[in-house]
Amino acid sequence: MTNIFARDALTANGWRSNVRLSIADGRITRLADAVRPEAGDDVVDTLLPGVANLHSHAFQRGMAGLAEVRGDRADSFWTWREQMYRFALGLGPDAAESVAAQLFVEMLEAGFTRVGEFHYLHHAPDGRPYDDVAEMAGRIAAAAAATGIGLTLLPTFYAHATFGGADPIDGQRRFVTSPDGFARLVEASRRHVGALDGALDGAVVGIAPHSLRAVTPEELALILPIAGDGPIHMHAAEQTKEVDDCLAWSGMRPVEWLLAHQPLDRRWCLIHATHMTEDETLALAKRGAIAGLCPITEANLGDGIFNGATFLGAGGRFGIGSDSNILIGVGDELRQLEHGQRLRQRARNVLAEAGGSTGETLLRGAVQGGAQALTPGAAAGICDGASADLVALDMAHPAFAGRRRSAAVDAWIFAAHGGVRDVWSRGRHVVRGGHHIGREAIAARFRTEMDRFIAA
Repeated sequence: MTNIFARDALTANGWRSNVRLSIADGRITRLADAVRPEAGDDVVDTLLPGVANLHSHAFQRGMAGLAEVRGDRADSFWTWREQMYRFALGLGPDAAESVAAQLFVEMLEAGFTRVGEFHYLHHAPDGRPYDDVAEMAGRIAAAAAATGIGLTLLPTFYAHATFGGADPIDGQRRFVTSPDGFARLVEASRRHVGALDGALDGAVVGIAPHSLRAVTPEELALILPIAGDGPIHMHAAEQTKEVDDCLAWSGMRPVEWLLAHQPLDRRWCLIHATHMTEDETLALAKRGAIAGLCPITEANLGDGIFNGATFLGAGGRFGIGSDSNILIGVGDELRQLEHGQRLRQRARNVLAEAGGSTGETLLRGAVQGGAQALTPGAAAGICDGASADLVALDMAHPAFAGRRRSAAVDAWIFAAHGGVRDVWSRGRHVVRGGHHIGREAIAARFRTEMDRFIAA
């Protein structure tokens, strides 16, 4: 059993002082406040709930920074996508695993304690399935087990280049599958995750129909039952061109079509949902589905700015993800989210409640929405029975001088680089003194694989 004592802890029921947590089998078994530390306790100053990173394409961390040179035509999401396809076509299993492990170390050091891996790099570089159809998914699971991050694996169904069932292009050959092939892929992915039981306690396998561009309505109907009780994630309305193409195909916008034709509920997470009308925004909030926001990627790719004020004002729930993994940081994503709203509204502290801390509002929202999106039905935050996913701030950091509780959270999100001292993932103490326990070996392997791959 592990015991953690915190001077201040942001629990699911608010701030508490002198909190002692007892942890067994990866869960918080007892929470007591107004107590004293006991011999053998891990003693920290400010304890926060870990945050779920609900949307990641792990392999793209390997190309971070390589797409920042403008070509001979106007650059956009669509030209970036061509570069991403070229990178993806050559990445083998060993390199993909090393990239994922490096990424997961960085996520844990930043305060992300679970990742939703929206995984579509399925096949060999020539487009043929591996002998083990879930070879690449198994590499993601192995990287999660090696680093200790919680895993929600979301095998992705991808079959078409654009709306209306268009044939995929050659650059998508590693992604493409059929409904029957997808069912085999998901089952094999579940076997990989199950084989790592113990190292991957609490892992979840859901599904990810990629988008209405890549999945026909008939295929969507066939694959949704494969999810079982697991989560369902889907890209929607990331780019204005996507919206225009969907209108041309169906006469409806992407989110409008999904609201009309699918039972969007608490099991669903729509990634981005950037370009919605006010009616769509209000309807999505009412359904209880999660908006999976990736503010750094959305800014990097020029997607646009989510209408957060209207969505949250209507009771909508959100989580954050790092998507293309150009930069990894809980504070960075939440700061970009709020700053985008400020630019959109030309106002300050847009997403906070009156009189409330903006940082704390954002953190609570991301914790609750991320848990709903990646571990449906599980308790969220620091409370009895919840997964022991915990982050201790480094209160010796200059950004936290003279600050406690909400003021410390605001400083972490809006005024600090770093700031995380310790992280526990399902009770495992995986980050100590700001460094992941396996950082050096994992980084060395990553450098070796990337040097070899990029030089090839």
